[in-house]
Amino acid sequence: MKYCSKCGVELADDASFCSNCGNPVEETAQPEVQTEKKKNADLQMITKIFMIIGAVSTSLSTCLLGAAWSVPMTLHYLKKIENGEPVSLAFKICTLLFVNQVAGILMLIEDYV
Repeated sequence: MKYCSKCGVELADDASFCSNCGNPVEETAQPEVQTEKKKNADLQMITKIFMIIGAVSTSLSTCLLGAAWSVPMTLHYLKKIENGEPVSLAFKICTLLFVNQVAGILMLIEDYV
């Protein structure tokens, strides 16, 4: 749905002018937003994969001692992403140090890509 930037009336998707005030309809940059969301979704999927790999490899290499740390962090991250909530900087750094370096780096650069 499009709205007139001058009077706020709802417009048809293919409208060139507002039917209420005659103001020309400005094109919005929605495809850019979709592309950015797609990039973030791809980056988050890759991060999820590395979080799971890190949790499994840590669990196997430390006889479940690492699982006490890495598995809850991985589940926390998956829940945050599923709910669309932001992940804190402290969590990202802890992931970098204790779970998986690649996943931590991907989390840290996510806002800048």
